Amino acid sequence: MSMKPWREVIVPHPDVLNGTFQQSEFAADLTAVRTGRATPEYGDAKSFYERTFITEGMGKLLTQVAQRLNGKGGEPVIQLQTSFGGGKTHTMLAVYHLANRQCALGDLAGIPALLDHAGVMDVPTAKAAVLDGTAHAPGQAWKQGKQAIRTLWGEMAWQLGGTEGFALVKEADASGTSPGKDVLCTLLTQCAPCVVLLDELVVYIRQFVESQALSGGTYDSNLSFIQSLTEAAKLVPNAVVLASLPESNSQAGGPRGVAALQSLEAVFNRVQALWKTVAPEEAFEIVRRRLFESIRDAKARDLVCRAFADAYVAEGAKVPQETQEARYFDRMVQSYPIHPEVFTQLYEEWTTIDGFQRTRGVLKLMAKVIFRLWQDNNKDLMILPGSLPLYDGSARNELVYYLGPGWDPVIDRDIDGERAETTVLETKETRFGSVQAARRVARTVFLGSAPSSVTTRPGIRGLDRARVLLGCLQPGQTSSLYSDALNRLADQLHYLNSSGDKAQEATRYWFDTRANLRREMEERKKRFEDGVVRGRMADILKRLTSNAAFFDGTHIFTPHSDVPDDSALRLIVLPPEQFFSREESRAAFEGVLEHVRSHGTTPRYRGNRLLFLAPDHGALTRLRDCIRVSLAWNSIIEEWRQID
Repeated sequence: MSMKPWREVIVPHPDVLNGTFQQSEFAADLTAVRTGRATPEYGDAKSFYERTFITEGMGKLLTQVAQRLNGKGGEPVIQLQTSFGGGKTHTMLAVYHLANRQCALGDLAGIPALLDHAGVMDVPTAKAAVLDGTAHAPGQAWKQGKQAIRTLWGEMAWQLGGTEGFALVKEADASGTSPGKDVLCTLLTQCAPCVVLLDELVVYIRQFVESQALSGGTYDSNLSFIQSLTEAAKLVPNAVVLASLPESNSQAGGPRGVAALQSLEAVFNRVQALWKTVAPEEAFEIVRRRLFESIRDAKARDLVCRAFADAYVAEGAKVPQETQEARYFDRMVQSYPIHPEVFTQLYEEWTTIDGFQRTRGVLKLMAKVIFRLWQDNNKDLMILPGSLPLYDGSARNELVYYLGPGWDPVIDRDIDGERAETTVLETKETRFGSVQAARRVARTVFLGSAPSSVTTRPGIRGLDRARVLLGCLQPGQTSSLYSDALNRLADQLHYLNSSGDKAQEATRYWFDTRANLRREMEERKKRFEDGVVRGRMADILKRLTSNAAFFDGTHIFTPHSDVPDDSALRLIVLPPEQFFSREESRAAFEGVLEHVRSHGTTPRYRGNRLLFLAPDHGALTRLRDCIRVSLAWNSIIEEWRQID
């Protein structure tokens, strides 16, 4: 049975397939969902769950919410605190759609099985309030119908109970003072079962200036409201509060943001946070569901993954150790059609860059990659690191944006595109060009090494040869082809660096915006003219022959007029232009005859006392190149000494 390329086994969602997706659509927005302005992928409960993979952490959280809304236990207050782009808002949307759904519970993919496992028979529909810290300004009132709202507690009361609910906190909303635990307990009881979602609280509270009252209250009154709300939720058995906070001070947004975060953490510090970071295997499924339709041919997928696994076993130590384990086959099945190595590099390397979000950043990048590969009729069996279309401006920009300036010329010259060195090499050598070996190697090294140029994370830089091969090799291909391509690129590329002898397996490779020393040496070689090289050649020969005691005199590139005509035995080293070869001996013979016959303008009488050494024409080109290399390296070392 022949193996099918990924495009014949699984199809991207229409928005990815047609390139009509918007970057903003990858950002879950609670307010947009609540107000009906979100796209169906987020706004419709059924569509949302069809594309949502319920991770272990999300499953535990939804179980807690289901138990709480049924009045059968469950945590009353749940704090979500993960890294930037860790899926907090997406998880809150899952809770929102579970509680506020307009469809049958059985229509929410994955929920019935989850509830059965937890022993929960049903989840009642509940009222939901969304307090989004980015939706309103604390110093400016907003409208709900004809009612003016000034505070977070006023907004929550209106969303949960309308006019009657707002009446309970109307005075507190007007004065900007917290309504207190008892009033909030009454509100939650009247509106139960209910859910309150607090998103981007730090963004809202950091806008308050100490000792300055705004229409939205004060810094302290807002913190008091949050504390009172958490206390009230504990007293209402079918009410639940979820709040999202940044993981670190760097994500809080300046000194006031840090202060707000620390104050909110103090409020929530008595609350158990039932959140677990997404595991790598779970991330595979999250991305696959968002970008692709359901798989069409599971047998074809398994056949491809098995072929990859068998190919890795056949290569043995030439590829990373984890590929030799049986569970690597399972990883490929879970991540299909994207190879696990793509996720490894994105989640372990790219997410260390400030601003690159764990889920949203990967989704945005891979959507653009998949769109370009689909349009270009890519026939790879899986989408590997070596498959990434860095020649495509949109996909490239998504990566270069996080790396900063200086990377466009690196990609254009060394990695991908019509004028790149890799493309030139593949054009000259069909064995590389037949599988795009040079470009695949360069793309793989770029994906795995570029983030280290902008992060300060300690560790060994670059990819070893085994990891490079893993990013390129497909079943039916030999690793030696890609290994040869890597060796060639290490010698030729301007921005590719290596950590030692390229013949060693432990050597690591990485791209940088600074030209490597080898390429700097290659550039400097061109500066040395033939006369300089000839002079250096003469100096070397003088040192080599200085101890030739057998001769009474040694003459390096010496004109016949300067060689004495006496009885002494003399060695004459002919200059490079009087070379010798079997095919062309005329230049050397003419040089010999000049010395034997002439001593300047007079005849030579003792030409039989001269012994001649002529340069070999075949070795002369290599010799000149070696001398230029030596001169180039010496100039680099001299500059370094002057700087040091």
